[in-house]
Amino acid sequence: MKYYKHLIVVALLSGYLSPAVAADDAMSLDTLLDQVQQGRIDESKDNVAREEAFQRDKANQAALMQKANRERANLEAVSERLEKEFEANQDDIDILKQDLQEALGSLKELFGVLQTAAGDSRATFDSSLTNIEYPHRGDFMTELAEKMGSGSELASLEEIEELWFEIQREMTETGKVKRFRGNVVLPDGQEVEQDIIRVGVFNLVGDGKYLKYDPETQKISELLRQPEDRFVNGAEDLDEAEGGFVPFGLDPTKGQLLGQLVNVPSWYERSTTQGGTVGWIIIGLGIFGITVALLRILYMMGVGMSVAKQVRNLSNPSTNNPLGRVLLAYHENKDIDVESLELKMGEAVLREVPKLSRLNTLIKVISVVAPLLGLLGTVIGMIVTFQSITLFGTGDPKLMAGGISQALITTMLGLCVAIPTVFLHSMMAGQSRKIIETLEGQATGFVAEASEQQHQSA
Repeated sequence: MKYYKHLIVVALLSGYLSPAVAADDAMSLDTLLDQVQQGRIDESKDNVAREEAFQRDKANQAALMQKANRERANLEAVSERLEKEFEANQDDIDILKQDLQEALGSLKELFGVLQTAAGDSRATFDSSLTNIEYPHRGDFMTELAEKMGSGSELASLEEIEELWFEIQREMTETGKVKRFRGNVVLPDGQEVEQDIIRVGVFNLVGDGKYLKYDPETQKISELLRQPEDRFVNGAEDLDEAEGGFVPFGLDPTKGQLLGQLVNVPSWYERSTTQGGTVGWIIIGLGIFGITVALLRILYMMGVGMSVAKQVRNLSNPSTNNPLGRVLLAYHENKDIDVESLELKMGEAVLREVPKLSRLNTLIKVISVVAPLLGLLGTVIGMIVTFQSITLFGTGDPKLMAGGISQALITTMLGLCVAIPTVFLHSMMAGQSRKIIETLEGQATGFVAEASEQQHQSA
């Protein structure tokens, strides 16, 4: 306060405040001092009230702490009691389990048998063709196997009878040929509903074709490639049959053997694919040679018939057959001497021989070259085989199968071409030789007749 008064005095001396303003400020400072003093008194009262409240709360906190300690002690006692009860119960459980195992006795073996039978049956049913008609029986087998595996529950009589029934039904269905409706996935991806014939648990047939069943997707699909015709014919007969016995190609391996038969290449595939380039050459050469030989045989048969007809009518020669042309040469030169006539007739016969023997040599060459080409393919195939052995060893026979297949197929193709062409060449040569002998015989007869006539006239 003295400090503020000094400031006022200094302000008056310096001329900044007027005496009237200084008097007002002095009154205001006194008022402010009174207010500060009053505030101190009020704050002192509040602090006293707070201290009293704190003391009361401190007493309450102490009471709460004592209560919490009592509750903790009670809970610890309960915990100890529960732990003792848990240990006692655990001992009782162990004793009861041991009593249960002793009481079960031979029933444990029954649990194992039921669990094994249910598990094996589930695996069999899932892959069986009968699962198409009875798809939900596997769920029961799984539940029964899990129940028996726990070892804490007994199987009911109904469950044991159900297990026996499903196993017996599977055995019964194995010997049945049954027709039912189902969806079949065609090779083009289209799914259609059609009649399906189940032959035991071995094969499925639909629309005269073999079908296959995928246990994972539970879908029935038509084989992308059917086996040989003799098996497909049996499937068609079975599809059309209403009863009785039908010859049918049964697969006892439930599809494995059928899959192998489907993968076996046909003779056409063996010849065109496994024979390689040499095989194609042999096939082309064989087709050409056999075609030419057959055409020549037909031509020679026609010529032979014309010659036989001309033999029955020697007085009226025709130019559409070799004998007729030889007869014309005789009639044109029958007045000359015998030596000249013989030469003329020989010339006429020789003129017909090339026409009758045409292409015989070509067929003979083909019959000789075909097996040689087959031998060439054999050598190439063995070279490929030995190269595979050099690179990969002999551990995997499939690596050598290509070369060995080519070696055998080309040899077979060469023989298949050589054998018929040899027979055809023999037939061609025999027919042409027969006609030539007929021409030579007739020409010799005409010369002899002319010689006899000249001797008689002389």
